[in-house]
Amino acid sequence: MDLFPPIPLAEWIDDFVDWLTNAAFLFDGIEGIISAVLTILTSSLGVIPEWIFIVALTVLTYTFAGRSPSLTIAVLAGLLLIDNLQFWDDMILTLSLVIASTVISILIGVPVGIWMAKNSVMEQIIKPVLDFMQTMPAFVYLIPAVAFFGIGMEPGVVASVIFAMPPTIRLTNLGIRQVSTEVIEAADAFGSTGAQKLFKVQLPMAKTTIMAGINQTIMLALSMVVIASMIGASGLGQQVYYAVGRNQAGAGFEAGIAIVILAIILDRLTQSFGQSRK
Repeated sequence: MDLFPPIPLAEWIDDFVDWLTNAAFLFDGIEGIISAVLTILTSSLGVIPEWIFIVALTVLTYTFAGRSPSLTIAVLAGLLLIDNLQFWDDMILTLSLVIASTVISILIGVPVGIWMAKNSVMEQIIKPVLDFMQTMPAFVYLIPAVAFFGIGMEPGVVASVIFAMPPTIRLTNLGIRQVSTEVIEAADAFGSTGAQKLFKVQLPMAKTTIMAGINQTIMLALSMVVIASMIGASGLGQQVYYAVGRNQAGAGFEAGIAIVILAIILDRLTQSFGQSRK
């Protein structure tokens, strides 16, 4: 026996989504921007010959990721394997989706993290929202993404941004708050303005922590590529999704190992960018 009548929460959410669809012009504008970014990224990365891309990424990994011969050889072999398995075009699409999602997450997440660090009230308000974003199953984000943006790469980017952005916000906030108070007092003593203190003291000193958040955001965005393929996002995730639907273990493993190789490369590069250099 129910003590209280059932709450029509699902109906309320559906009504809210229906109300938001009245602002179709806004979502069309956002979709157009995301589509343009994806087109630029895909065209720019796709026009580079495979061998030049492989050599450039291998050199970049060697230069910035600790000059490790074993890692460099592994990256070179991994990229050659992706090309050999005929997944190069799919990798470019996946990389474009991850880069677009990460850039949008940084453009939104870093300013929000700074706002939280500067305003304790906003921190208390935004933290539960971030908890909600991180604990909600990733599949749920596909529903509003499809409702507002249709099928394709664009809703995949939107869902990836919602799912992957919280680490950037959290660690930007944490990094700025961890800056030594003595350093802040010294900056104040030299007459620094708020902007000077932020861009010349707090952000540089918090760089390692912020880059750790961006690294997590990239990994979470990459973990969304298979889920996003369910709503039409192309790339390696789509190949995994097709293999699962057809019960093809070999094809699924091939696409999966390509995603793993891409994840390792992005992880090592972003970790290296976060390390302080004298």
